[in-house]
Amino acid sequence: MNRLIEATDRHIAGVQTRDGNIVVLAAMSMVVIAAFAAFAVDIGYMTLTKSQLQNAADAAALSGGMKLIDGLGPKPTAASTVATNARQDAVTVAGQNAAGDLSGVYLDGSSDVELGHRVWDSGTQTWGEAWGTTPYDLIRITARRDQANSSNGDRTLPLFFAPVLGSSTASLTVSATATISPGSGFRIPVGSGMTAPVLPIALDQPSWDALVGGVGSDDYSYNPTTGAVTSGSDGIREVSLYPNGTTSLPPGNRGTVDFGSSNNSTADLSRQIRYGLNESDLSYFPNSTLTTDDGPIQLNGDTGLSAGIKDDLASIIGQPRAIPLFTTVSGPGNNATYTVVRFVGIRICYVQLTGSPSNKKVIIQPATLTSDTIVPGDGSSTTTYIYSRLRLIH
Repeated sequence: MNRLIEATDRHIAGVQTRDGNIVVLAAMSMVVIAAFAAFAVDIGYMTLTKSQLQNAADAAALSGGMKLIDGLGPKPTAASTVATNARQDAVTVAGQNAAGDLSGVYLDGSSDVELGHRVWDSGTQTWGEAWGTTPYDLIRITARRDQANSSNGDRTLPLFFAPVLGSSTASLTVSATATISPGSGFRIPVGSGMTAPVLPIALDQPSWDALVGGVGSDDYSYNPTTGAVTSGSDGIREVSLYPNGTTSLPPGNRGTVDFGSSNNSTADLSRQIRYGLNESDLSYFPNSTLTTDDGPIQLNGDTGLSAGIKDDLASIIGQPRAIPLFTTVSGPGNNATYTVVRFVGIRICYVQLTGSPSNKKVIIQPATLTSDTIVPGDGSSTTTYIYSRLRLIH
């Protein structure tokens, strides 16, 4: 009997001992779980803040990058002014985006906003980035929370529970790069209802090269604020699209070209002049894309310009459009074939298609053209003046 009592006492003591161990183990586990929970809260907070920083950097790059187009046209704004405006816009927009415990993201305009130029390497078929090089078509934003002793909005991010583990702040840095690319052609997204701002009238490449080289009259002035064209000089040379009838160009030089059906009527030309090329027009080209990236395009056309499109051309005076440039034209009349090598940005300044041939003219000047339908090119050019919309590349 005594042995039974002794065994029972030992069993009860053992249970009490194990109960004590479980209490200690549970207490230690709670500490570990609490630490992990605290760690998870801080990690989540860091992730959220980094995402907010990225949003701010993206927005700043897109806003500041919009100013770069001012320095890329036929009459570009000074690079120093473009840089100042781009930096100011980027700083302002970043400051309107919260990040962690701050209501706005701080950018140092001189170091966190970088400007540069993209350079095409034909050997490797890749783009390079030359920072600090003009003309500016590239912008990079660095948004940071990594300055330990800063009094600005780029100071390190304070954490909630990490100080228990010996770390009271976190350093975060993100970047965003945006660019404006020279265009090589046009594409319309299926079902978008968009139109490509291309005129179905061709100009010879030598005349264009001479124009951008400084040859031509300067009798018309474009007002970028009102979009109006008036008589006077604005520093941008002009040329007439109307055939010049001289030996400097081949017989039947210049004229309308067929985008889409080779049987384009005057009604088709009128529509394209006023509203641009539509999805059906581009469906006649490979992959529904009108581009010279893969080489020249052969377009059927009709030499000369008819008075039937006079009102249509006059209705778009001052509006930016693209026209095709050709190197050769063969065949007479409506059997002409134009070899188109690129597209360039222009605006119409004056239209006169009645009266004697010597008085007929369609005066144009180079102009900057941007459009969601413009295809970024596999190269760079400063004399085409057509550009894809600003876009983030990394």
